[in-house]
Amino acid sequence: MTTLALALAAALPATLTAPHPAQAQPQSPARAPAPPAPRLTHTADDLTLTVPPSRAAPGYRLRMTTGQLSFTTLRSATTVLATAPGDTGALRFRTDGTWQHATRVTDWTWKRGVLTLTADTTAPGATVQARVTPAADRYRLDWQVTGVTPERLGLAYDLASAGHWYGHGEAQTPDGGPATDQPWPLDSGEVVHPAFGPASYYMIDPFWYTSRATGLRVDTGQVMDVSINQDDDGLGRFDIESAEPYRATVFVESTPLDVYRDYVDLVGKPAKSDATYRQYAEPVWNSWAQFYTHVDQAKLLDYAQDLHDHGITGHALQLDDKWESNYGNMTFDPKAYPDPKAMSDTIHDLGFDFGLWVTLWINLDSDQYGYAADHGYLLKDAADPAKPCTVTWWNGTAGIVDLGNPEAKSWYEGRLKTLMNAYGVDGLKFDTRFFDERCAPHEGYRPTDYQRLGAELADEYDLQGVGIRVHWDTAAHRAGFVTRQVDKGTGWNSLRASVTQNLAISTIGYPFVTTDMIGGSSSQPAPTKEVLVRWAQSAALMPLMYASTSPVDTIDPRSGKPVVYDEETAALYRQAIARHERLAPYIWAQVQQTLKTGDPIMRPLFFDFPKDQDAYTIGDEWMLGPAVLAAPQLADAPTRSVHLPPGTWYDVAGKKTVRGGRTLTSYPTPLGTTPVFVKLGAKGSAEALRALR
Repeated sequence: MTTLALALAAALPATLTAPHPAQAQPQSPARAPAPPAPRLTHTADDLTLTVPPSRAAPGYRLRMTTGQLSFTTLRSATTVLATAPGDTGALRFRTDGTWQHATRVTDWTWKRGVLTLTADTTAPGATVQARVTPAADRYRLDWQVTGVTPERLGLAYDLASAGHWYGHGEAQTPDGGPATDQPWPLDSGEVVHPAFGPASYYMIDPFWYTSRATGLRVDTGQVMDVSINQDDDGLGRFDIESAEPYRATVFVESTPLDVYRDYVDLVGKPAKSDATYRQYAEPVWNSWAQFYTHVDQAKLLDYAQDLHDHGITGHALQLDDKWESNYGNMTFDPKAYPDPKAMSDTIHDLGFDFGLWVTLWINLDSDQYGYAADHGYLLKDAADPAKPCTVTWWNGTAGIVDLGNPEAKSWYEGRLKTLMNAYGVDGLKFDTRFFDERCAPHEGYRPTDYQRLGAELADEYDLQGVGIRVHWDTAAHRAGFVTRQVDKGTGWNSLRASVTQNLAISTIGYPFVTTDMIGGSSSQPAPTKEVLVRWAQSAALMPLMYASTSPVDTIDPRSGKPVVYDEETAALYRQAIARHERLAPYIWAQVQQTLKTGDPIMRPLFFDFPKDQDAYTIGDEWMLGPAVLAAPQLADAPTRSVHLPPGTWYDVAGKKTVRGGRTLTSYPTPLGTTPVFVKLGAKGSAEALRALR
């Protein structure tokens, strides 16, 4: 039988081959009917897979041109995702430093629900083989190159075909992202992220979704090179630095929230919340932005006392970087910390838990490096496995404890627990990464496994509401960690980026989000009063508050001179903390709901209002659960516009009920005012009203 005949036979309606009714087995009344089967049609120019609508999915068509292979996804006759046109090519690969792409389809078969395609390419002697596997709300696209060994494989899309793009996580951009820039939507700026991979320090996942309710998940453990609208080219390029087959899933749904839920079904929703109720209700205070590495016992105790005396509450106080005698020693520097146990006791007496910053990185000048290296406790060098892998970081050159080696993990944890027991340490802030691409994984492990190993390690300790930066692996999704952002600057641009970045992180499957330390933490000049207060007001309307810069006084890291804030600063900061604490019962109810559904707590307006087209480009407002709309002032301005989706809303600051489906222009925002609205009738609205009034 010819290829065409086989395809037509496979595409015949199911009724032609179904058993006679008298021979069929009776269906159970409780069993849902099977979804309609996909069917294939073809012309001289294209192949079209049609997936009919079902009770749970809208259905779609996938049209593939055969003159030059391309993929166009349609829902209700409207294009919702299309690959890049012309010389860019849909299925692309690089060989000998030159990009090539698939061209004419030379053969295809449709068998047992799988469409297999073979295509020529622009590279002599190279062909592409692709498999499309349709399902009710998605299709798998797996493909590879034969005839040559490619350096990279890539998919390219026409961004405009899908509307606006979201997801990705913390994005590298030419404008300073992710520290000071996080475009929302992604296509409104430029994303140029060449080392997008599982060992990255950035919180990222290979998942993107669109305003037209499509989504892309790339299933890989390799480093990717991702660019979205680079040089305003209107393209999304998702390249893998590997010759391994490219595996992707394209979701086709009715709303972006449905796409998100499909993705979470794949990677897993949180099994628990790592943070406790108190950690949601009160901020954690961390020494980093207050002192950076210029910290010692006396300064830390003065910091704690100042917060206590000014009524600025918190559940924990963490000593961040620069307490060790050398990085990896896991012993206090005796000059800076003459009595660590007394320091810990005093912090406890002031009502705080005590926490420490820790890392698996051991500097070469640490007195533990030689011991760890001699015992094989460090990751090996990828190029020369006979020696430990050494990596340069912001505190020197180090080796990394190999969590894939059970003896190394036991040694590390034993030292950690001895330290905690000796000094009354209640919790930890794990920092840096658990793996580096320059290293070789332990025998039997892959690089991606180190996200799981890191998650399993951290899960044994109280992370005190600052969480941990693990991603990409399903264990990271299911662990339920709080996710803290990468360090931010101290200006308005970083405050705005902290909001859109939380929206990005929470909608790739990490729902328990917090911004970077309130006021920023990347060694820029100390935040102004206005930035510090506005950041606290913004964070008060998020799941958790992560604090460092004291609203009483701080130290400018550039000049080393003290910065003293006025009493209004401390008073407004206290108000923000009090508002967040009053919201804690409502927030905690959202945490429980997330554990059931996986839905993010802090989310873009269009997750709740998908028909509101204006909502898709708003990056300075968000929903906190189904009832609270937050629209804090994120700029140095006396007013702001507030978009209200359809419905009836209570304006908390204005103390009145307002109609939605419109934009309130020039809403007044003096420093003591934070616009926030409650959707009347929404689940939890009564609880939210009690808290916010």
